[in-house]
Amino acid sequence: MTDTRTEQDFLGQRALPKDALYGINTQRAMENFALGQKHTDLSLIHAMVQVKKASARTYLDLGMGNPHVFSLIVSACDDILTGAFDDAFVTEALQGGAGTSAHMNVNEVIANVALKKAGHAPGDYEFLHPLDDVNLGQSTNDVYPTALRICTIQQVRQVSDACAALQEALQEKEQAWADIKKAGRTQLMNAVPITLGEEFGAYAQAIARDRWRLYKIEERLRQINLGGTAVGTGTNASRRYAWKAVEFLREQTGIGLAKAEYPMDLTQNQDVFCEVSGLLKALAVNLMKICSDLRLMNSEAYREIRLSPMQQGSTIMPSKINPVIPEMATQTAMKVIANDCAVTMAASSGNFELNPFLPLIADCLLDSLKLLSKAIPLFTSKAIRPLLADEKGCANGLRFTKALPTALARSFGYDQAARIARECDFDEARMQRYLCGHSPSGR
Repeated sequence: MTDTRTEQDFLGQRALPKDALYGINTQRAMENFALGQKHTDLSLIHAMVQVKKASARTYLDLGMGNPHVFSLIVSACDDILTGAFDDAFVTEALQGGAGTSAHMNVNEVIANVALKKAGHAPGDYEFLHPLDDVNLGQSTNDVYPTALRICTIQQVRQVSDACAALQEALQEKEQAWADIKKAGRTQLMNAVPITLGEEFGAYAQAIARDRWRLYKIEERLRQINLGGTAVGTGTNASRRYAWKAVEFLREQTGIGLAKAEYPMDLTQNQDVFCEVSGLLKALAVNLMKICSDLRLMNSEAYREIRLSPMQQGSTIMPSKINPVIPEMATQTAMKVIANDCAVTMAASSGNFELNPFLPLIADCLLDSLKLLSKAIPLFTSKAIRPLLADEKGCANGLRFTKALPTALARSFGYDQAARIARECDFDEARMQRYLCGHSPSGR
């Protein structure tokens, strides 16, 4: 009794493990793209399974084809969405063919799970076929981008929620530290006074903008090209199927999805994913700037805040503590910015009616979303909420602000105020004593 089964396509035959839930198309992909890096993101896989379920439900509802076959497909999709068969999705994240291999993997696993439910062996495609049945009226070119929009929306919402919590934590510091005065700084040099609360209020405003931008992008992500098939014209898919499948998909995901008015546009052009990535880059920029400020204010040079000690910071220097959470968040931001560069290049490299580099767009975009959805809550809970103000350090910095010289300029003029500041070595107490013995000349 053999432990393998043989499947055939128009290129020839391949031996597969007898009980493998994937088929020949997946096997070829494993051979062709043996990068050994990481598999296609499971959130994207599950979103494709949602598309398959909606399509099968549509054919059942419209009374098209064999109802028993489509009932089995729906049931198989439900089982897969529990995560029970995640190990069967084995294609590399980076693959040629605009995502065809990942899509084939989904079709084959659904078909073989359905076959086993019906008492058939994997590979018995005469009863239920991965392309003729699971993929009926569909193409990689409408299934893959539709699925990517779904999982992007789901994860954008997570990042937006994380931004809301961070914004709230920053606003709490703004209110708590409203009366703690410190030196403002420009070009890393002391400037006029501000409050520590004002500084954190500005951070909160920046994160609020990020949150709003992410909220608005969902409007464009909701447009999907399902039913457009190969090039957006709907070849081999009925109009009734296209409208009904979007309805079922909207119900299943809880997302207000809508059929694109011009499906060919969404098949050709991936600028919406570039836009999402750009917004994540903007968020990364703000996060990186806040982290940089925290590290400086926490440093021995400023001593204006105290980050919570998280772990020993040196293998040679006992008691050294490092600002590890802002450093982690900074590296996350750097990775998001790098991912955006890759998304930009991939989105701009499409040709005619399709972008063959969607797998790279998907991998980088989902990577950025997942990184931010985890890093921001960690930053909020481990850096911002336990953060303490060092009022003594803030007060020390005020001695060297440019507040008095700036105020003097209104009465003495810019040049005279600068001369007084230099003569008094920029010490405000000395300037105050100087002013007690002098009055503005001619003013």
